Amino acid sequence: MKTLSIRPISIALGLTAASIGVRAEAPSKASAAAAFGTIYKVLQSPRCVNCHIKGDSPLQGDAGTPHTQNVVRGPEGKGVPGLACTDCHGAANVPASYGPAMPPGAPGWHLPPPEMKMVFQLVSKRDLCASLKDPKRNGGRTLEAIASHLESDPLVLWGWSPGEGRGPVPIAHDELVNAVKAWIGGGAPCPATGEATALPKSAEGSQTASPN
Repeated sequence: MKTLSIRPISIALGLTAASIGVRAEAPSKASAAAAFGTIYKVLQSPRCVNCHIKGDSPLQGDAGTPHTQNVVRGPEGKGVPGLACTDCHGAANVPASYGPAMPPGAPGWHLPPPEMKMVFQLVSKRDLCASLKDPKRNGGRTLEAIASHLESDPLVLWGWSPGEGRGPVPIAHDELVNAVKAWIGGGAPCPATGEATALPKSAEGSQTASPN
Protein backbone atom coordinates (compact mmCIF):
# COMPACT_ATOMS: atom_id res chain seq x y z
CA MET A 1 0.00 0.00 0.00
CA LYS A 2 1.35 3.45 -0.94
CA THR A 3 1.75 5.91 1.96
CA LEU A 4 0.13 9.29 1.38
CA SER A 5 1.94 12.44 2.49
CA ILE A 6 -0.51 14.97 3.86
CA ARG A 7 0.63 18.57 4.17
CA PRO A 8 -1.28 21.52 5.60
CA ILE A 9 -3.47 23.01 2.89
CA SER A 10 -1.86 26.42 3.27
CA ILE A 11 1.55 24.95 2.42
CA ALA A 12 0.18 22.80 -0.39
CA LEU A 13 -1.41 25.84 -1.98
CA GLY A 14 1.63 28.03 -1.41
CA LEU A 15 -0.21 30.35 0.94
CA THR A 16 1.84 32.43 3.36
CA ALA A 17 1.06 35.41 5.52
CA ALA A 18 2.91 37.62 3.08
CA SER A 19 1.13 36.19 -0.02
CA ILE A 20 -2.33 36.87 1.37
CA GLY A 21 -1.51 40.30 2.77
CA VAL A 22 -1.44 39.49 6.46
CA ARG A 23 0.86 41.84 8.34
CA ALA A 24 2.77 41.00 11.48
CA GLU A 25 1.31 42.74 14.49
CA ALA A 26 3.25 45.82 15.58
CA PRO A 27 4.75 45.79 19.07
CA SER A 28 2.43 47.17 21.74
CA LYS A 29 3.21 50.44 23.45
CA ALA A 30 3.93 48.53 26.65
CA SER A 31 6.44 46.22 24.97
CA ALA A 32 8.00 49.18 23.19
CA ALA A 33 8.41 50.97 26.51
CA ALA A 34 10.04 47.88 28.00
CA ALA A 35 12.34 47.70 24.99
CA PHE A 36 13.53 51.24 25.66
CA GLY A 37 14.54 50.10 29.13
CA THR A 38 17.00 47.72 27.45
CA ILE A 39 18.29 50.51 25.22
CA TYR A 40 18.79 52.75 28.24
CA LYS A 41 20.81 50.10 30.07
CA VAL A 42 23.12 49.79 27.08
CA LEU A 43 23.60 53.54 26.69
CA GLN A 44 24.37 53.86 30.40
CA SER A 45 27.25 51.40 30.09
CA PRO A 46 30.69 52.95 30.66
CA ARG A 47 31.52 51.94 27.09
CA CYS A 48 28.94 54.52 25.94
CA VAL A 49 28.85 57.07 28.76
CA ASN A 50 32.61 57.63 28.89
CA CYS A 51 32.49 59.58 25.64
CA HIS A 52 28.87 60.81 25.76
CA ILE A 53 29.66 63.27 28.54
CA LYS A 54 28.18 66.51 29.85
CA GLY A 55 31.49 68.35 29.90
CA ASP A 56 34.40 68.33 27.47
CA SER A 57 36.76 65.86 29.17
CA PRO A 58 36.06 62.18 28.45
CA LEU A 59 36.04 59.51 31.14
CA GLN A 60 37.81 56.16 31.14
CA GLY A 61 37.63 52.71 32.61
CA ASP A 62 34.69 50.85 34.07
CA ALA A 63 34.62 53.31 36.99
CA GLY A 64 34.27 56.35 34.75
CA THR A 65 37.32 58.18 36.07
CA PRO A 66 38.62 61.34 34.34
CA HIS A 67 40.74 60.61 31.29
CA THR A 68 44.46 60.98 31.90
CA GLN A 69 46.67 63.33 29.84
CA ASN A 70 44.05 66.10 30.19
CA VAL A 71 42.30 64.97 27.02
CA VAL A 72 39.52 67.30 25.82
CA ARG A 73 36.76 67.12 23.23
CA GLY A 74 38.14 69.74 20.86
CA PRO A 75 36.26 71.69 18.17
CA GLU A 76 35.17 68.59 16.21
CA GLY A 77 35.05 65.97 18.96
CA LYS A 78 38.39 64.55 17.85
CA GLY A 79 40.67 66.14 20.44
CA VAL A 80 43.04 69.04 19.85
CA PRO A 81 46.27 69.39 17.83
CA GLY A 82 49.01 67.38 19.48
CA LEU A 83 46.48 65.40 21.51
CA ALA A 84 43.99 64.08 18.98
CA CYS A 85 41.96 60.99 19.85
CA THR A 86 43.59 58.99 17.07
CA ASP A 87 47.09 59.87 18.29
CA CYS A 88 46.63 57.08 20.85
CA HIS A 89 43.48 55.24 19.76
CA GLY A 90 44.15 53.19 16.65
CA ALA A 91 41.75 51.40 14.35
CA ALA A 92 41.73 48.26 16.53
CA ASN A 93 42.56 47.08 20.05
CA VAL A 94 46.17 46.19 20.67
CA PRO A 95 46.98 42.56 21.63
CA ALA A 96 46.04 41.57 25.17
CA SER A 97 49.70 40.77 25.82
CA TYR A 98 50.38 44.53 25.84
CA GLY A 99 48.56 44.79 29.17
CA PRO A 100 45.34 46.41 30.45
CA ALA A 101 46.53 50.03 30.51
CA MET A 102 46.96 50.37 26.74
CA PRO A 103 44.54 52.61 24.80
CA PRO A 104 41.79 50.65 23.05
CA GLY A 105 41.03 51.14 19.38
CA ALA A 106 38.26 51.19 16.81
CA PRO A 107 37.82 52.95 13.45
CA GLY A 108 37.15 56.67 13.73
CA TRP A 109 37.66 57.08 17.47
CA HIS A 110 36.05 60.35 18.57
CA LEU A 111 33.54 62.07 20.83
CA PRO A 112 30.39 63.82 19.63
CA PRO A 113 31.16 67.39 18.51
CA PRO A 114 30.65 70.25 20.99
CA GLU A 115 27.63 71.67 19.18
CA MET A 116 25.80 68.31 19.51
CA LYS A 117 27.18 66.48 22.54
CA MET A 118 24.54 63.72 22.61
CA VAL A 119 24.87 63.44 26.39
CA PHE A 120 24.16 60.08 28.04
CA GLN A 121 25.93 60.82 31.32
CA LEU A 122 23.55 61.22 34.29
CA VAL A 123 20.53 61.62 32.02
CA SER A 124 17.12 60.18 32.95
CA LYS A 125 15.31 57.64 30.79
CA ARG A 126 12.79 60.25 29.74
CA ASP A 127 15.37 62.85 28.73
CA LEU A 128 17.62 60.36 26.95
CA CYS A 129 14.65 59.00 25.02
CA ALA A 130 13.62 62.51 23.98
CA SER A 131 17.14 63.36 22.83
CA LEU A 132 17.39 60.20 20.72
CA LYS A 133 14.21 61.23 18.89
CA ASP A 134 15.24 64.86 18.37
CA PRO A 135 17.28 65.43 15.16
CA LYS A 136 18.59 68.67 16.67
CA ARG A 137 20.25 66.61 19.41
CA ASN A 138 20.94 63.23 17.80
CA GLY A 139 23.17 64.23 14.90
CA GLY A 140 20.34 64.88 12.46
CA ARG A 141 19.32 61.21 12.39
CA THR A 142 15.94 59.64 11.78
CA LEU A 143 14.91 56.78 14.05
CA GLU A 144 15.81 54.38 11.26
CA ALA A 145 19.27 55.93 11.01
CA ILE A 146 19.73 55.55 14.78
CA ALA A 147 18.78 51.87 14.47
CA SER A 148 21.34 51.40 11.70
CA HIS A 149 24.00 53.27 13.70
CA LEU A 150 23.50 51.09 16.77
CA GLU A 151 23.43 47.93 14.68
CA SER A 152 26.51 48.36 12.51
CA ASP A 153 28.73 51.35 13.38
CA PRO A 154 32.26 49.99 14.12
CA LEU A 155 32.79 52.33 17.08
CA VAL A 156 29.47 51.21 18.59
CA LEU A 157 30.33 47.54 18.04
CA TRP A 158 33.63 48.04 19.86
CA GLY A 159 31.62 48.28 23.09
CA TRP A 160 31.09 44.51 22.96
CA SER A 161 34.77 43.81 22.36
CA PRO A 162 36.57 46.53 24.32
CA GLY A 163 39.88 44.78 24.88
CA GLU A 164 41.92 43.85 27.91
CA GLY A 165 40.87 45.32 31.26
CA ARG A 166 37.45 46.63 30.23
CA GLY A 167 34.03 45.07 30.69
CA PRO A 168 31.86 44.82 27.56
CA VAL A 169 28.38 46.27 27.35
CA PRO A 170 26.41 43.99 29.72
CA ILE A 171 23.57 43.29 27.28
CA ALA A 172 24.10 41.24 24.11
CA HIS A 173 24.27 43.27 20.91
CA ASP A 174 21.54 41.18 19.25
CA GLU A 175 19.31 41.96 22.21
CA LEU A 176 19.94 45.67 21.73
CA VAL A 177 19.16 45.48 18.01
CA ASN A 178 15.89 43.67 18.71
CA ALA A 179 15.00 46.17 21.44
CA VAL A 180 15.58 49.12 19.10
CA LYS A 181 13.34 47.53 16.46
CA ALA A 182 10.62 46.86 19.05
CA TRP A 183 10.86 50.39 20.44
CA ILE A 184 10.60 52.02 17.03
CA GLY A 185 7.95 49.54 15.83
CA GLY A 186 5.81 50.39 18.86
CA GLY A 187 5.93 54.12 18.16
CA ALA A 188 9.15 54.95 20.05
CA PRO A 189 7.37 55.94 23.30
CA CYS A 190 9.28 57.75 26.03
CA PRO A 191 8.87 57.09 29.76
CA ALA A 192 6.76 59.57 31.70
CA THR A 193 9.46 59.71 34.37
CA GLY A 194 12.82 58.12 34.99
CA GLU A 195 15.78 58.52 37.25
CA ALA A 196 19.25 58.99 35.84
CA THR A 197 21.73 56.20 36.41
CA ALA A 198 24.63 57.49 38.50
CA LEU A 199 28.13 56.66 37.36
CA PRO A 200 30.19 54.92 40.03
CA LYS A 201 32.55 57.55 41.43
CA SER A 202 32.70 59.29 38.06
CA ALA A 203 35.11 61.97 39.25
CA GLU A 204 37.07 59.87 41.72
CA GLY A 205 39.27 56.83 41.83
CA SER A 206 42.51 55.79 40.22
CA GLN A 207 43.94 57.94 37.47
CA THR A 208 45.59 54.87 35.95
CA ALA A 209 42.37 53.09 34.99
CA SER A 210 42.32 51.54 31.53
CA PRO A 211 41.16 54.08 28.92
CA ASN A 212 37.52 54.13 27.90
